[in-house]
Amino acid sequence: MAEADAEDRKPKSDEAHSAFTVPSGTVQPDLPEEEQPTSEFSVPDGLAALPAEPEGSAFAAPATYSAQHSPPAHTPGQGFPVARMKESPWQDRMRTMLRMPVDVRPVPEPAQKPSEAGPAVGRVLDLTLRIGELLLAGGEGAEDVEAAMFAVARSYGLDRCEPTVTFTMLSITYQPSLMDDPVSASRNVRRRGTDYNRLAAVFRLVDDISAHEIDVSLEEAYRRLAEIRRNRHPYPGWMLTASAGLLAGAASTLVGGGVLVFFAAALGAVLGDRLAWLCAGRGLPEFYQFVVAAMPPAAIGVALKLTEIDVRASAVITGGLFALLPGRALVAAVHDGLTGYYVTASARLLEVMYLFIGIIMGVLVVLYVGLQFGAAPKPEEVLLITQRPLIQIAASMVLVFTFAILLQQERSTVWIVTLNGGVAWVTYGALHYAGGIPAVPSTAVAAGLVGLFGQLFSRYRFASALPYVTAAIGPLLPGSVTYYGLLLIAENRLNEGLGSLTNAAAIALAIAIGVNLGSEASRLFMRVPGAASAAKRRAAKRTRGF
Repeated sequence: MAEADAEDRKPKSDEAHSAFTVPSGTVQPDLPEEEQPTSEFSVPDGLAALPAEPEGSAFAAPATYSAQHSPPAHTPGQGFPVARMKESPWQDRMRTMLRMPVDVRPVPEPAQKPSEAGPAVGRVLDLTLRIGELLLAGGEGAEDVEAAMFAVARSYGLDRCEPTVTFTMLSITYQPSLMDDPVSASRNVRRRGTDYNRLAAVFRLVDDISAHEIDVSLEEAYRRLAEIRRNRHPYPGWMLTASAGLLAGAASTLVGGGVLVFFAAALGAVLGDRLAWLCAGRGLPEFYQFVVAAMPPAAIGVALKLTEIDVRASAVITGGLFALLPGRALVAAVHDGLTGYYVTASARLLEVMYLFIGIIMGVLVVLYVGLQFGAAPKPEEVLLITQRPLIQIAASMVLVFTFAILLQQERSTVWIVTLNGGVAWVTYGALHYAGGIPAVPSTAVAAGLVGLFGQLFSRYRFASALPYVTAAIGPLLPGSVTYYGLLLIAENRLNEGLGSLTNAAAIALAIAIGVNLGSEASRLFMRVPGAASAAKRRAAKRTRGF
């Protein structure tokens, strides 16, 4: 019994030990209504409760949030990127954003109004690739092609685009959001042609598309692009052939030739141009076209040497080389390399090397045949250029004028680039002949002025810089040094000949680097678009060897 009573006196649960447990046998009195404990978050009497807010993201703004009365927030030291860059050309705006990190790029409003269903992604990407194809096939640099593609895509509402340009292929990727799958499209560039008139028309189309005050629908853009593709060349075929002859004649005068040499060089260039056209019509690659085009001027020079007429036969061959040296491709190659597009730059340099080897093969074959018949040229007389300042300045300007026609430039740009080329030759002559400065630095300085003025002219007219630069470097091309090296190789003086060709390559690189440096220096005179974070044009940091 004692054990049973002890068992009954044990607590049944932990409630027996709580200090708030009501003792057994005690009645709990009812508390007054005003003394009942309530939550401090409960709605007071007389105030209607707000409707329950739907469940949403933790980052969504509250219903009572107002941007005007928001608390002060932290602003980074470099500032936030803004999109107020309408006062600058579209090339500078798009190039600036391409060089900025993706996470800090501004998101401007589309320049063209998309439809109610949103932008037509497939058609916009196709239009972007077609425009980029025309620019790349016309010889434009990879960075400018990417900037044009970026401008077209963003103008039609595709702001998350990444264009990629190589020497033979264009691609673009668009990702609607972080949750959606990206959309990619690509296009191959199979045919290339030099037509700066078409290039200028494409630049005007991109300028109109990226302008907020001009309404260019997708249908209108496609129509204008089709008209650009069907556009006829501004100059007839006979004028192009005549320009090739005048170019070679002016180049021969530039290196010391007389009247007879002028006409002989012009005849050789015309024959070479017609043979190259014939080979192109038969579908032969461009390499063999350059081999064939280099033979007639060399043959006429050897023939003059065999007749023992007292003329500078070497100037005839040198003038023909001026008409064939691929200065345009070399400038584009070095520009792509200096701006970080190494794959495209390597492909362009390989193209330049093949074309240069074609010229060498064509000239060497003719020189070897001439040596078998007793035509003994004197290599030393090639570099003995008579200084005739006024005649050389006039010849250089004629050379640039005809070169501009061969590049199919607009008529309004021919006179400007002719003046630019004359300034380049005057600068080179003052430094090299009057000042005694070596050819390589003198060429670099003259080419720098070409790039500077060409870039300023292009920004003034909101156009590409190529029409204002490419023809102007014609008088600076290393025609004499190249021919001198070929003569030494033909006489079995291989080491001296290779050294002369290396000097010619150094002069060509000085031209390309000088043009690019002058273009970059022109930005000192122009307002760079963007705010604090975009005020400085970002570029890749050097790798320090690793």
